[in-house]
Amino acid sequence: MKPSYLFTTILFVLVASFSAQAQWKKEKAKEDTKIWRYDIECEGIAKQGAKLVKVWSYSKNPKHAISSAMRNAVHGIIFKGYAGGGQGCTSFQPLVKDPSIEAEHQAFFDAFFAEGGEYLKYVSAATDGSIAPGDRLKVSKREYKIAAVVTVMSDQLRKRLEKENIIKSLTSGF
Repeated sequence: MKPSYLFTTILFVLVASFSAQAQWKKEKAKEDTKIWRYDIECEGIAKQGAKLVKVWSYSKNPKHAISSAMRNAVHGIIFKGYAGGGQGCTSFQPLVKDPSIEAEHQAFFDAFFAEGGEYLKYVSAATDGSIAPGDRLKVSKREYKIAAVVTVMSDQLRKRLEKENIIKSLTSGF
């Protein structure tokens, strides 16, 4: 075998293995967060039509928890809501009050929350991406609980769900 063919073959094998490893890591991150294990709380007052929340995501890998925070925040606004508290926070009822709606509209939500999905239109990081010292906790031998502060455009999200007939308009029934 010529040296150039050998080099090309080795290079191809290395690139393919790095690509496969990157894909595996993405799938692992999705698997870690697929069961929607997170906590959501009000972080303060956001601009009108939005919610400023802190989302605690659980994962075996801290990077996975951080990358899933935005997905979890949008899911939390839709299906969980949060209690009130300090910093001017009032409680927030979830946009979808019936838990069976998620299964009923599974195709929509699977696409909506897919990697790079539409949920990203309704959320943004509220900080520079750094994690505060108290927001990174090791909760067991192999699991972390990581917090991230994000802003969720709750009014726009509500309109999107109304458009899909997943929830009723606030003006319906009057």
